[in-house]
Amino acid sequence: MAVKILIKRKVAADKASQLKELVMQLRSLSMKQPGYVSGESLKNVDRQNEYLVISTWDSLSAWKAWQSSKERAKIQDQIDALLGQKTEYDVFEYRP
Repeated sequence: MAVKILIKRKVAADKASQLKELVMQLRSLSMKQPGYVSGESLKNVDRQNEYLVISTWDSLSAWKAWQSSKERAKIQDQIDALLGQKTEYDVFEYRP
């Protein structure tokens, strides 16, 4: 069953371009992963320092495989260091 991953990040204004670059690296790599369906990046209109990535995977196991990969962890560690806090994740599945 397909899942959507909501990835929430808050970043200082002077580090937003660095975050964008790292997120683009993650997106580029994720697109090559088994089970990846799509992704989109959004910026909060009211709180300009908040970003949301919505990533769609064809299964929870496909997402978990990517989430636990060393390749992803390397970039994610750079993102968390840039943010000064851990990235937040919420996982949702489709329900009829």
